[in-house]
Amino acid sequence: MNRRLSALKLPVGLRTMKTALAVVLALLVVEQYGASPAKVVFATIGAISAVGPTFTASLLACLTQICGVTVGVLLALLMMALQIHPMVAVGIGIVLILAGYQYFHLKLVPVLPCLVLVNVCLNPEVEALSYSMGRIWDTAIGLAIGMAVNTLIFPYDNSLKIRQTMEGLDKDLIEFLEDMFDGDEHLPETDRLEKKIDALEAQLALFSEQRLLRRGRQKRELKRLESCEDIAQALLTELITLRNMERLGCLNEENRKSLRELGAKVSESCPLEAGRVEHTVVNYHITQVLRLRGELKEKLSQRKK
Repeated sequence: MNRRLSALKLPVGLRTMKTALAVVLALLVVEQYGASPAKVVFATIGAISAVGPTFTASLLACLTQICGVTVGVLLALLMMALQIHPMVAVGIGIVLILAGYQYFHLKLVPVLPCLVLVNVCLNPEVEALSYSMGRIWDTAIGLAIGMAVNTLIFPYDNSLKIRQTMEGLDKDLIEFLEDMFDGDEHLPETDRLEKKIDALEAQLALFSEQRLLRRGRQKRELKRLESCEDIAQALLTELITLRNMERLGCLNEENRKSLRELGAKVSESCPLEAGRVEHTVVNYHITQVLRLRGELKEKLSQRKK
């Protein structure tokens, strides 16, 4: 189902719709069970923060927001206990909060802790402890609902995108070999292949951080896709070696035939002079490339179990 929705290429992404749903549900719940006058603000921020691209990102957002609000509460209570002027206390507190977020390399904007700090420090009529606990509770409602929606409703699954990237590598591979053996002096570059493999690594990292409902299937799929990525890396190594040869040898008839069967337009045969090392080397690497390509195609053809 997730794949079919992705194939529709809607102008509004699935994550956007899930975020809107999480906010609406959080507002419905916090309206009944919220603990502070600004409950809708904190529940909304919590719900939006929890809808991340992966389970790990969502969990980290939840922990960051709860810890952030708690830190804002503690800083506000500390400033009040030290009887620091409210405006000075706000300035010091915000500096400490921002410095902490930068030190721990947290990507979320520290809105919630700063809001708590400002409201407690600048509103002496507010009962600090109960106000702060209410803010934590309202935020937790938004985070919990956002986390549930993100995990249970069409959880992000980029395995199809990974497969499409790998299949695109095969097309680039054939174009690379055609450009190398088309008979002219221009040699292809490996930049495009390197960028695709780098993107593939990033997508695999995302896939490993997802928490799909069928964890056993996901682990098997991740192992298979990582194996494909290893093969792609080995292919790239072979192509770089071919690209860096000082003198390009001639293809033997077997390799020439194999490349043409793949659709590569290679030049007519050239004489294979006996004893020329470059002929042996180039055909060895082409044989390796064809073997690795076959392994990659076989891996990609395997269906999920």
